[in-house]
Amino acid sequence: METEHKVAVLFDAENIASKYTPVILNEANALGSVIIRRIYGDWTAREMSSWKQMILDHSIQPIQQYRNVSGKNSSDSALIIDAMDLLYQGRVDAFCIVSSDSDFTRLAARLRESEKFVLGLGEQKTPQSFISACSKFAYLDLLYEAAQPEKTEKREKSRNKGKKKTGSQPAAKELPSESRAGSDLAVVRETLVKLAEENSSDDGWILSSKLAELLNRKLPDFDVRNFRYKKFVQFVESLQLFETKRQAAEGELVHTIYFRVKA
Repeated sequence: METEHKVAVLFDAENIASKYTPVILNEANALGSVIIRRIYGDWTAREMSSWKQMILDHSIQPIQQYRNVSGKNSSDSALIIDAMDLLYQGRVDAFCIVSSDSDFTRLAARLRESEKFVLGLGEQKTPQSFISACSKFAYLDLLYEAAQPEKTEKREKSRNKGKKKTGSQPAAKELPSESRAGSDLAVVRETLVKLAEENSSDDGWILSSKLAELLNRKLPDFDVRNFRYKKFVQFVESLQLFETKRQAAEGELVHTIYFRVKA
């Protein structure tokens, strides 16, 4: 039986909006047992008041860090020092770093050097250097938008309306061109095909779970939810780039799924 990860969630409050808190903790809880929740900021600053209720509701420990120089963010240093302390104490197996700031790039890389899983959570404005340093990265603005019932309903109505006009179903929802690689449909399509061709068996088939693993290594910020899907297989099939093969052992209900690039 696989041991459950012990997770530390470290928030850079001066760089992330408080509205993302439920999404952040939902992503962290998916990693394992969240045993540490700390949030860093100058709580004397007026703009930090929006965090108060979220901190109370979700039992997050606020760490006070005064701004020693006007305009400088001292919270980054405090977060990095605490993360390294936790690393040396050996208390956690996974770190969730919540920020869109490239200043945490070296921290993420150092934690991974110590074989710790690093989940980065930030907005689409996050520099690629930080994204690449994480084991996995998720965009909070996309996850937050997808979690809003009203927006989801409007999106579905718009999609259905488009079907009636064109008579065709889009493979997946393309996002703005300024999006990062993991949320750029063209990049994901190209990467999937290349990975499948390079890592398939002699007959061209590749296990779906293996393809997903390779894609996440190549594009740490890839998430099927970036494209309004819940399952990797559904997303890949929607691209219409692959043949699909489902196999199940005799008497078994669970299928093993393989993909092969269409000729």
